[in-house]
Amino acid sequence: MSVTMQMHRKKAAKPMLWISMASMAMIFAGLTSAYVVRKAEGNWVDFSLPPQMYISTALIIASSITMILAALLLRKNKSKEATIAIGATLALGLGFGIYQLNAWSYLTDQGIFFTGPSSNASGSFLYALTFVHLLHLVGGLISLIVTLINCGRGKYTADEKLGFELASIFWHFLGALWLYLFLFLLFIR
Repeated sequence: MSVTMQMHRKKAAKPMLWISMASMAMIFAGLTSAYVVRKAEGNWVDFSLPPQMYISTALIIASSITMILAALLLRKNKSKEATIAIGATLALGLGFGIYQLNAWSYLTDQGIFFTGPSSNASGSFLYALTFVHLLHLVGGLISLIVTLINCGRGKYTADEKLGFELASIFWHFLGALWLYLFLFLLFIR
């Protein structure tokens, strides 16, 4: 690939990421808008959020902190330490996903189902919102795995870290998106 082509790809990478994140944000804006409209129609069951969602929220916040740490380490060309921080981010992200799945088990134990004769729109929306977020989280985890491997191979330096920056931006977006959803679900009950 020519140097010019590589420069064009690098130049287009961040804008394309921002466009894709904007479209993801629109999906969640639509889902939360539908939630508000449906809630106003009545026949809405109020229930508390599972405790696992509070824990998963703490985990995703911690994962953003470790990703910031990785960025600071890469700026100092400490790729071994940055690799450890990215690994910690990945572990915390996996923990987030596990606690989200555990929250679903908690909900079913409480009689709150996604579908079926015992289901209610309030529970169905909670499952749908968290499921769609988990789908995006899988993409984030894959990008973290690739970033971890690349960092471990010494691909990133203080001057060359586009792949890391893209993964970092997306990971922070996922964290911010979860915080929005968590606060929305916590206060719009």
